[in-house]
Amino acid sequence: MNTATSARGLFRATGKKSKPVAVRDLEGNIVKVDALEREKDEFYPTPIEPIRAIIHAEIDRLKDFPLIWGPACGTGVIGRELRAHGLNTYDSDLVDRGCGAEIKSFYEYSEAPATAILENPPFAECGWGNGKARWLKHALDVLDVEYMGLLMNWGWPGAGGLKQFYAAHPPARVYLMRWKIDFTGQGAPPMLNAWFIWDKAHKGETILRMLDRNDARQGEMFA
Repeated sequence: MNTATSARGLFRATGKKSKPVAVRDLEGNIVKVDALEREKDEFYPTPIEPIRAIIHAEIDRLKDFPLIWGPACGTGVIGRELRAHGLNTYDSDLVDRGCGAEIKSFYEYSEAPATAILENPPFAECGWGNGKARWLKHALDVLDVEYMGLLMNWGWPGAGGLKQFYAAHPPARVYLMRWKIDFTGQGAPPMLNAWFIWDKAHKGETILRMLDRNDARQGEMFA
């Protein structure tokens, strides 16, 4: 078998079709469509719950850094929550979304403005099929950041092409979220997500932890 043959191509070759996806239409009804359309520039704003959960879990380590960078900050929600916890931030993005960030491509940075990153990155740039882990390599190999926490698909490490990258850069900690995050606002989110933490201060094997939808400010989520 040609190893270059994609899994999707093999799936189509069987004559089968992908299962329809449940979404909410303009009238609020749940309907089925063949697939969700990808947002331009991979922009999927991060809901507040996973941000508060990871800050609560990693707060002691995050406090070690004088500045935390959000290089794909979007509307700045992660930075705002970090500042609410007394942490200093630096936001940047490829697109101006009105949060006062520096407008600059992540790949234009030859030096990191901070040695710590906490971000929901553009997933297509982090996977193997299209991005070849380009975003991750730039952060860890080019910018050589000391700490990086990224919110990604739980299944991300399973891509075969990531074997060498993952061996060279194993995460220090992985937090599997035990709820499905609705990034699109359509309801019925399809996948589990996790925070992957790279931390040069960590020694030993990757630590797996479970992350629930709670933190010290849980009551405010439902106010």
